[in-house]
Amino acid sequence: METPYFAHPLSVIDFPCLIGEGTRIWHFSHISEGARIGKKCSFGQNTMVGRKVEIGNNVKVQNNVSIYTGTTIEDDVFLGPSSVLTNVTNPRAEVKRQSLYEETLIRKGATVGANATIVCGVTLGRYSFISAGAVVVKDVPDYALIVGVPGKQVGWMSRHGHRLHPDSDGFCRCPESGFIYQLERNFDGTERFRCLDLDEEEPLPPELKTGKISYRTFKTRRKILPFAPL
Repeated sequence: METPYFAHPLSVIDFPCLIGEGTRIWHFSHISEGARIGKKCSFGQNTMVGRKVEIGNNVKVQNNVSIYTGTTIEDDVFLGPSSVLTNVTNPRAEVKRQSLYEETLIRKGATVGANATIVCGVTLGRYSFISAGAVVVKDVPDYALIVGVPGKQVGWMSRHGHRLHPDSDGFCRCPESGFIYQLERNFDGTERFRCLDLDEEEPLPPELKTGKISYRTFKTRRKILPFAPL
């Protein structure tokens, strides 16, 4: 029976597992028994999905990424080349901790940059952006931009991956989509960043799903005229 997904002849698929329609699995990749993978995902060269890992739809996993047991990945997540996930905080070769794997949740639309490390037991918020080489050791809010070692939040990112600068009232506009975002500051000191034009669970409109202007062009324009004004 023909499978609804593509698996390169040099990949290894353990059964039983669930792989959605339109997913593509490239050479030297390994999908372990019990994994559940959604539709239209992509797994680059030398990737691994551990036992009982759950992955949503349209997830892009670049080369040399291992997704270990204990990890849950929602829809539209991007894992950059050689990014690292873990499932035990204090590993020792002499001590068996297979029954103590810690849970990591990567929520819808999040990006993990190349060579970034996500220490297990954390949640990456919706549309958060982890920069290349960062090391994440604690929960990350929705839309947060994280850089450095250890990772620290330095700002906010739009759903299209542009750094945003809220004005004095907490409002800002994405230069690519035109969507308006708001930073809400609560009395207890906590913050919430959200899109006012599109619910976080809603898909992008078709006309906004294809990039037409390079990020470098947007950066050049910003030097001339900031995109914050509404």
